[in-house]
Amino acid sequence: MSQDTIPTPAAVTPSPESVTQPAPPDPEHQGEGFWTLMLGSMGVVYGDIGTSPLYALQAALDHMKKDGVVESEVIGIVSLLIWALVFVVTLKYVFFLMRADNKGEGGTLSLMALAQNALGRRSRWIFLLGVAGAALFSGDAIITPAISVLSAVEGLNTASTAFAPYVLPIAVGILVSLFIVQSSGTAKVATFFGPIMVVFFGVIGALGVYHLADAPRILRAFDPVLGLKFLFGHGATGFVTLGLVFLAVTGAEALYADMGHFGRKPIQMAWLFFVLPALVANYLGQGALVLKTPAAVANPFYLMAPAWTLIPFVVLATVATIIASQAVITGAFSLSRQAIQLGLLPRLEIQHTSATTEGQIFVPRVNRTLLIGVLLLVFLFRTSANLANAYGIAVTGTMVVTTALSFFVVWKLWRWPLIAAIPFVGMFLIVDLAFMAANMVKVLDGGWAPLGLAGLSMIVMWTWVRGAELLARKTHRDSIPTADLIRMMAKSKPTRVPGTAVFLTGDPNVAPSALMHNLKHNKVLHERIVIMNVVTKPTPRVSESNRFEIEKLSQDFMRVTIYFGFMETPRVPAAMALMRKCGVKFDIMTTSFFLGKRTLKTSPASGMPHWQDKLFVNLSKQAINATDFFSIPSDRVVEMGAQVTI
Repeated sequence: MSQDTIPTPAAVTPSPESVTQPAPPDPEHQGEGFWTLMLGSMGVVYGDIGTSPLYALQAALDHMKKDGVVESEVIGIVSLLIWALVFVVTLKYVFFLMRADNKGEGGTLSLMALAQNALGRRSRWIFLLGVAGAALFSGDAIITPAISVLSAVEGLNTASTAFAPYVLPIAVGILVSLFIVQSSGTAKVATFFGPIMVVFFGVIGALGVYHLADAPRILRAFDPVLGLKFLFGHGATGFVTLGLVFLAVTGAEALYADMGHFGRKPIQMAWLFFVLPALVANYLGQGALVLKTPAAVANPFYLMAPAWTLIPFVVLATVATIIASQAVITGAFSLSRQAIQLGLLPRLEIQHTSATTEGQIFVPRVNRTLLIGVLLLVFLFRTSANLANAYGIAVTGTMVVTTALSFFVVWKLWRWPLIAAIPFVGMFLIVDLAFMAANMVKVLDGGWAPLGLAGLSMIVMWTWVRGAELLARKTHRDSIPTADLIRMMAKSKPTRVPGTAVFLTGDPNVAPSALMHNLKHNKVLHERIVIMNVVTKPTPRVSESNRFEIEKLSQDFMRVTIYFGFMETPRVPAAMALMRKCGVKFDIMTTSFFLGKRTLKTSPASGMPHWQDKLFVNLSKQAINATDFFSIPSDRVVEMGAQVTI
């Protein structure tokens, strides 16, 4: 493991010239029409929230079953579902947060970087909020595929109880297959999934409208007062039910996180004119069916379909849940790459599955971890009803973090006065905190699972950041300043050999360890020395005009800083090719890249607890080498090894 090339949190300090430059055109959007993007957004963005009708109303009504089916309760719960969609998704995400984009990108880490830029400095609290949000999302990424696929396959029980023994094996088979095919790439996900989700939303919307005739009085659910009466009129029961109502909006974060893939307008239009009407109609239809036929409370979603269409409807819903799972898995890959680039995780292997689309990636270790976590949850909870108790806590936590980070954007970047920013953001924060509190009562009933997973993720990221900072500090303390080395070389004049040597380093102000080892063991220097530092900016992408900076330190020493955005892959040869176009002379065939390969060992004096030392060392072993991470030709690389204590 080479600390010379570990991206540390210090590498994400805002830089005025890169932050203020416009982002380059997104290759994913070039040549794509508005309607194509809108269709694609329905296939990727809305998979999670679109499948919520399978279990949201049923879970909320199950909680009230002991009193039988009471009309005011059914109408009140449906009212809460509808207004949760309107307030949380439409107002907060579609109209507010999607305007708080970081050069067109959304998501917790993008918002964290934007908030840092808004303040003009690094804030530990904003950094911790971003890490917490990313960790909570990882818990959601594991539980979403489990509950979505299980709830869909359980529809077979509605057709016949004979299917009961096969529900779990079928669900496991679907999930394993889903994760296996991830390595083939998701470049055509939107193309295939978009039309399927259009059919799904069309069917559930039509079924909802059809069943309105069962009990037209369900339309009273549009009155938010009835929802509030239910909430405050049932004491603790109403409060717990609010946590189950939240299941209807658990996919809202995808709206923001996937904004960079399709753009703001296509996602907004798809929601307002297709997805939202379909979801509202379906919840109303389910409520009307339950009012007319109380026995339908057992599974109102599937019982809306005529008996002869039940099996095809189950198949359609199952495919929709696979799409929902695909969306969150893809999001986990993207989030992992952002976390790696921002120095929150070690350099994991990232495979590009599309020759033309930068965002289509596959992260093998993340894929395996997700699969193991999903299968553990499926075997532990066994039914979607049990998983419903665990679902929601991680998502509400992410929403609270997102809202809190947005305050700094509204206040500092949009320059709202505090007297306006506080009540505006506070309105959304109060609702988020209410949902979070309602979900916290489910901790003992299964909510501990996503919180535990999120906690593990946060410990991993905290350990990596802390260990990298301590190691960088130790390296800086034990190293020779570059300026001092140049002066020493001018006096001692070691043997020079033809060609260019590039030394990658995480701290360009001190002599790279690989350079010092080369001098110590080989006692030679190349005629041209380039000390190269790769920096990740707190912006999604860096324009070519700001890709690199060159500083001449002496006649034969040069310091080069290469900049990448956190949504980009740091391809060093491509950056050097750009430098060559700009007049910097070098020949890749006479250029050698020197990397410091360090084997880490724990130390009692590291500044971290022993368990954290061991975790950091183990994490460093999971990282791929710098050669692959920076896409450097392996036949041009020389690694200089050393053993280092933390």
